[in-house]
Amino acid sequence: MSAGDKPNPPGRGTPAADRQIDADLVRALLRDQHADLADLDIAPAASGWDNAMFRLGEAMSVRLPRRAVAAELLENEQRWLPTLASRLPLPVPAPLRIGAPAYGYPWRWSVLPWLDGAAADLAPLTADQAPVLAAFLRALHIPAPPEAPFNRNRSVDLRTRSALTEPQMARVAARTGLIDEQIQQIWRHGVEAGVDIAPTWIHGDLHARNLLSIDGRIGAVIDWGDMARGDPATDLCSIWMLLPDVASRREAMEAYGATDLTWRRARGWAVAYGAVLMDAGAIDDPRLEAMGRLALERLIEGP
Repeated sequence: MSAGDKPNPPGRGTPAADRQIDADLVRALLRDQHADLADLDIAPAASGWDNAMFRLGEAMSVRLPRRAVAAELLENEQRWLPTLASRLPLPVPAPLRIGAPAYGYPWRWSVLPWLDGAAADLAPLTADQAPVLAAFLRALHIPAPPEAPFNRNRSVDLRTRSALTEPQMARVAARTGLIDEQIQQIWRHGVEAGVDIAPTWIHGDLHARNLLSIDGRIGAVIDWGDMARGDPATDLCSIWMLLPDVASRREAMEAYGATDLTWRRARGWAVAYGAVLMDAGAIDDPRLEAMGRLALERLIEGP
């Protein structure tokens, strides 16, 4: 999920690509700009809401925007992720090479390291990853410079999200029993909680598809297009999306350390993610729907 969580009309489901991308195009771009890589094997690896990924040989990948709205996000990733990578205790895909528009393809693109692991929604984390996740978030959540990106959907408070999230919650409520009074209260408390800390760097889209898992351990944190200057609660909501039980979530919260207001906002962000994932996933992506359901169920479970 990215680029504002707003797919193309009719407003729900996986957005259509603005540009079709295949291995032939990737090879042509490489031959034009990075000829030393052009003869490596190229194979489709994944396609998300915003980007297409191709494996390049054994050790690299190519990441290309599939929608115009994602092009700026990839440029943010190209500019800023290398400055953070050395500070972070987990692998991240900082770009190795940068590509330019060519052959009718209109946007910049990246050659990245290939990072092993399976998406954490398919290979869930084990409870012992609570301190690992907390340490990563603490390392990430450092002051961002004034020129750091502002993300119009992540660098904002939950009141700004209400117009998007509450209709999604209503649609989920109409289909399921998950948007109960407890979830509604968590959402209200999150919206009402004031932001009591200075903005930091945030990943901005830290759900289970953007973590790679190896035997239950966090192998890497990927998809940094939404990285921005914002409220760390935006990322802290991942505790309910990623950690399997109350004890591990409580351990992560204690290891990270934050104010009660911040945890209220984090839970509110987790409701927002649960709603958008369930709402969009119900159209055409059962994996997204399952991720959203799990987040809401864990919020109900606690802490």
